Amino acid sequence: MDAYIGKMLDGRYEILEVIGTGGMAIVYKAMDHRLNRQVAVKVLKNDLAQNADFRRRFHDEAQAVAMLSHPNIVSVYDVSHDGDAEYIVMELIDGITLKQYMERRGQLNWREALHFITQIMKGLGHAHSRGIIHRDIKPHNIMILRDGSVKVADFGIACLVASAENTLTQEALGSVHYISPEQAKGGHTDARTDIYSAGVVLYEMLTDRLPFEGDSAVSIAIQHISSVPLSPREINPDIPEALELITMKAMAPDMEKRYPSAEAMLRDLDEFRKNPSINFDYVLSDFAVEETSEPTQHLNASEMNEVHPHYARPQRREPRDNRYDPRGNYEDEYDEYDEREHRRRRNKRSKGPMIATIAAAVVVIVILFSMILSSFAGGGQAEFVIPKVVGMTVEEAMADEEISEKYTIETIGSEFSDEYDKDVIIEQSPEDGRTKKGPKGEKYVIQVTVSLGEQTDEMPDLTDYNQTSAISTLKNMSLDLNIIQEEAYDDEIPAGTVISTDPVKGTTLKKGDTVTIVFSKGKEVKPVTVINYVGMTLAKAQEQSGGLIIQIKEVESDSEAGTVIDQDIASGSQVEEGTTITLTVSKGPAQPVEKTITKSIALPEGEGTVKVRVVVGGSDVQFDSDVDRALMEISIPLTGSGTQIVSVYFDGTLSYNEEVTFS
Repeated sequence: MDAYIGKMLDGRYEILEVIGTGGMAIVYKAMDHRLNRQVAVKVLKNDLAQNADFRRRFHDEAQAVAMLSHPNIVSVYDVSHDGDAEYIVMELIDGITLKQYMERRGQLNWREALHFITQIMKGLGHAHSRGIIHRDIKPHNIMILRDGSVKVADFGIACLVASAENTLTQEALGSVHYISPEQAKGGHTDARTDIYSAGVVLYEMLTDRLPFEGDSAVSIAIQHISSVPLSPREINPDIPEALELITMKAMAPDMEKRYPSAEAMLRDLDEFRKNPSINFDYVLSDFAVEETSEPTQHLNASEMNEVHPHYARPQRREPRDNRYDPRGNYEDEYDEYDEREHRRRRNKRSKGPMIATIAAAVVVIVILFSMILSSFAGGGQAEFVIPKVVGMTVEEAMADEEISEKYTIETIGSEFSDEYDKDVIIEQSPEDGRTKKGPKGEKYVIQVTVSLGEQTDEMPDLTDYNQTSAISTLKNMSLDLNIIQEEAYDDEIPAGTVISTDPVKGTTLKKGDTVTIVFSKGKEVKPVTVINYVGMTLAKAQEQSGGLIIQIKEVESDSEAGTVIDQDIASGSQVEEGTTITLTVSKGPAQPVEKTITKSIALPEGEGTVKVRVVVGGSDVQFDSDVDRALMEISIPLTGSGTQIVSVYFDGTLSYNEEVTFS
């Protein structure tokens, strides 16, 4: 059994069961006993927790995702550690992955694919606006909820744009079917990297096929770089042409031809949704692979042996039994068509890698030769006094003839700035005033960073957040917010949980703004002074409970029924509101219990009969009859309670009175 099952993390999260396992962590279903809700807890694997680099990456993931708050992204509630356990607490999703959904459904209807991709792009657009690239978009990381909504999950190798690494990580190779060309080449990654992977997901939803397949991760990665897949409509003619164009533009191998942002792709998706017959101002041929001398990562000998023209062919999945192809042909007929199509494409492309290699070699030789000539020629270098472009926009700088004549402006990044308006240059390299040398006749490149304008964000919804999570969420917004914490009593919201925020959710926040959070202190406990209830009627005592809970104990007494005769908390005592007090209430005097005894009565002497009359308590005649004197004595039953006077009469005359106890 898993060592964490049944364990309580930080005295709050009870681990219930394993619900998923990844490369770095195990995901458990858990119960949050403080907020009484089920959550998902991702715990870093024990063998990795000992490695400082893995711990760093694990916390980087948590910090990245904690910055995000969007209905199409899985929420993070808490980040902590308990002993050796490093863990993240996340929203528990009641649903399945898009991969599982596609395996069950097969090829999706294009309307359903449109519904899913729109939500995926909304989630990615939110992440990109906060400087976060997912870098591992695939159906396995997309959750489909029961209501059909979508949430992007597992920012496992997400990174801040400013610190993106130009490396083909092991995690990326594990997702090679969805990897972008720039990731495969170890190049620069940005938001367009996620757009490419999302395009592959859309392609798979529409066609029930992956664009590229092969026998190894390397061979598939090479296809992403050097090949173009079959267009979706060649596989499924029912796909609208405009949706095919959107898919292929998202998957353009050249980043410059791809959608520049998730918002741009969403605009086309929305236009298509409104009018499926829309004509866009681009065509499929715009996204063809161009020959380039751009270097890629070096492959070792064993990897090179795997590179074969065969892998340039998009591989088809195993056919389902009796499946009918949209062209009207059965699978075996389609195989023949696919082979002909493949041969046509392979013959067209097979020379591409060789030409690109030769071109790269020629460029290198030319550059080296030029450098050698320059070293001998003397005077081949020109001096450039770097002008100041900080404070201008790139357009303004290039509109200045003195600058544009000698210099080229290259934008290498963007940052938020309180000092400069959006699109204004805030940094330049080299700095202005410096003298630099460069080849005569060529323009000197000035690299610049431009302003994104003042950083803003939306006030997140902190409902149900505890104090730690709420403060962490606001601090991770990187706005240097002035956070004021207040407390208030609340009968419904548990202590330590957010009651309200000022400003409310959705409000635009700027750097340095003040945010006030009101946390619950739980239900307010008020002191109560106990009064004297003795002598009151029960009804009056209940009216004057004063916040106490009255419990009643009834007893027999000489006091009038319904009267309080005692209380278990003395009057004048200070107790908390809601304390239980027991009042003793009279049921009235005890009721007498009647009993029957046998009484012997001696008869007067003589002959004949005598009339015997027996009276109990002065009025209760219990015997009145003629009796033969010869009996001398009779025994009669008498009934009464307590001690009473029994009177005996013979022939109407009182003979005697006797005190009798009925017990």
